[in-house]
Amino acid sequence: MAPKTGTKRSAPPSLVGVEDISGHLSVLHAVQAPSKKRKLAPPQKDKTASASKKYTIKPKEKGKEKAADRGTIPIPVFDEDLELSDQDLEVLQEYGGAASFLGSLDQTAISRSKKETERLRQLNKPTRKAPEKDDLPSLDSHDEEEDDWSSDLPSDDDDFSDEGSDLAFQSSDLDSDAEMPYEIVPRNHRPSWESPTEQSIEKLPIKLPDGRIQKTGVKLKPSPTSEDTDDPSDDSDKDEAPELPAREDVSTGARFGRPAVVDVVSSKSRATRIQAAKDQIAGICQEIVADPENSLGLLRRLHTFSLAEISTPTHPEPVENDVIIRKLAILSQLAVFKDIIPGYRIRSLTEKEQSEKVSQMVARTRDWEQGLVAVYQTYLRSLEGELKAKSELASIALNAMCTLLVEQTHFNFRVNLMSCIIARLSRKSWDKASFIFFTKHTSDQCLDAINKVFRADLTGEASLEIVRLLNRMIKERRFNVHPTVLSCLLRLRLKTELGVRASESHTDKLEPVKKNSYAKDAARRAKGKPTAQPHLSKKARKALKEKQEIDREFREAEAEVDKEQRAATHTETLKLLFVLYFKIIKNPHPTPLLSAALHGISKYAHLVNIDFFKDLLKVLKELVTRDSEYNGDAESDAVSTDVEQRLQCIVTAFELLSGQGEALNIDLSDFGTALYALILPLSLITLGTRLTDMLFRALDIVFSPRTFGAAAPPWRAAAFAKRLLTASLHWPSAAALRSVEFVNGLLAKDPKLSALLSTEERALDGTYRPDVDDPQLCNPLGTCLWELVALGAQHWDPRVRAEAQKVIVSARE
Repeated sequence: MAPKTGTKRSAPPSLVGVEDISGHLSVLHAVQAPSKKRKLAPPQKDKTASASKKYTIKPKEKGKEKAADRGTIPIPVFDEDLELSDQDLEVLQEYGGAASFLGSLDQTAISRSKKETERLRQLNKPTRKAPEKDDLPSLDSHDEEEDDWSSDLPSDDDDFSDEGSDLAFQSSDLDSDAEMPYEIVPRNHRPSWESPTEQSIEKLPIKLPDGRIQKTGVKLKPSPTSEDTDDPSDDSDKDEAPELPAREDVSTGARFGRPAVVDVVSSKSRATRIQAAKDQIAGICQEIVADPENSLGLLRRLHTFSLAEISTPTHPEPVENDVIIRKLAILSQLAVFKDIIPGYRIRSLTEKEQSEKVSQMVARTRDWEQGLVAVYQTYLRSLEGELKAKSELASIALNAMCTLLVEQTHFNFRVNLMSCIIARLSRKSWDKASFIFFTKHTSDQCLDAINKVFRADLTGEASLEIVRLLNRMIKERRFNVHPTVLSCLLRLRLKTELGVRASESHTDKLEPVKKNSYAKDAARRAKGKPTAQPHLSKKARKALKEKQEIDREFREAEAEVDKEQRAATHTETLKLLFVLYFKIIKNPHPTPLLSAALHGISKYAHLVNIDFFKDLLKVLKELVTRDSEYNGDAESDAVSTDVEQRLQCIVTAFELLSGQGEALNIDLSDFGTALYALILPLSLITLGTRLTDMLFRALDIVFSPRTFGAAAPPWRAAAFAKRLLTASLHWPSAAALRSVEFVNGLLAKDPKLSALLSTEERALDGTYRPDVDDPQLCNPLGTCLWELVALGAQHWDPRVRAEAQKVIVSARE
């Protein structure tokens, strides 16, 4: 620490500038401010001289120059006696070999200075010749501060002469995008490009995937003539754009490493082209499923593989496609469409919607939807063409159409699919498949597809369309259709879902929607009459209306089926169904469809309107009592069909009156008599399972308590028991067993029939008439059931013998 002094610390100096005669600041002085309590300090010495002496630059000594200005710079040489440390010696021994290249360096080039190197470069620099003529503007025509470029083309407002063209180029003020003179001059071609007759330019070749070079043609260059330049009428021809070469799009050409479709199909080796087609089809399908909205071109390319002949713009000659490749393409398209088809139907846009301005996302979705519908339509048309042509791919095409109808019923063109499938059923015969790997017949396949649609239909719209198409097809074919076709109509969901039951006195009608119900209810309340709708204020009615609208939107969002709409659709379907059935049964000549129509009427009898009962029963009675149209062998199919149709008419008549027709007072004794008359003819034909079931179904209905009250008259039961046992002697064991069991039931219900099992003498009103077909006039109580003894003792089936003996024992007890 410095020792203290007797004087106080001086104030900081202030800088004062002293100007010389020239007005420039020359010297800076440090002046100390005076103090009031002490004496002024002596003035300090002038430091100008010392400052100038301090910052004075010494002049350069003569004879001394910089190293860069020398020609060569000598390489320093180190003393050989330089001592190295042990660590340096180890590094030199280990890495000394890597520095061996230093001995081969050029010492002269290394020692050359920068100035000498630049001098030598200028001496060896090549000289360039100035161009003879240059169309570019001179460097002096513009400076850096100008914004626009000028053109030598005169404007409409300026009048330039040929002599002042250079001046016009510099002074005219036009757009910088204007073409320069050297841009307007046409390009000069080599003489070798031109031929003596016509000028032509050869287009660039392309290299095919197999390595071949293919030429793309020659482009003609018309030579201008004096007449063409003078004629102003040819200006339009000059303005026309040149014709572009043919190009292949993504659906046929080589894209993204894939060879063109024509190159794949035209391969000489069949194994090679099939394997190449498999690989490309698999890759295309994978990309489509990964990003469907950006794969319309790939969908078209996939469809190209399914064509019979393939041609492209660069290959106009069609190339025949392989059958296996077409099969793979058709089935691959089927799998792809099953995955990418949306869960809703795509409708076409209206003109107003097309003119509206929408967002980019909406426009993109619309383009994809419309493109998908177009590609799907093209695919269905190709399948329909294969079906109509009856080609070897017809079975695969039919399988694809049936699959699409079942799994994509909601999507577009389902009516077209239904038409094609129903057209395959419009034949008398039941055709078989063309290929061995199809286990089902093609007709069975179509029928199964329709049945699946019926079972999965929740709204009833698809079922209505199928019934409408079947109705029209059968009418056009004049009922010459296989009876199995109508069996699909029994799969309709009308019996379980249509909860409308016909009224007993009037036709059922849907209640119309009442309008202005609130005003009518208000008028009734004003009169003091009760109303179903409570009083609501204007605000409450508005809130209720909004709530109903919201509920409706929720139902649409949840895809909830409207019950009223479904009931209306099912009612329309039922109407078409009965119209078809009535046309069949009213046909003057019996058709093969009569049995199927009667079966359908009996199944949906509870839905038939009561107003049609009398007319329908009248038609059924005519069918039962008509004369047989067959002659000859009793074992023919015509006899079996006629008997089956009569039995079906009887079953239908009793089915109609077993439900809501019970309230009607209609006599069905004629149908019972007709059934009694059919039992003996049935003993003369081979009684199959179907006829057996139908016969005993009719017997159960005739002798049910709902038909003739609590019990049937004794003479009726006795007549049927006697005729059934007589026919059982000729029937197979299954029919004979069911006949004995039915007679046992009749004997148990009516004790008076036990007299038929007694052999004691008794007074009778007459003799039994087996040739009379009326059960009331044949006098059945005048005979006995001796057939039971014969069946119990001599029948070959032990089950029939046991059942007959059981009936005899129970009657004696």
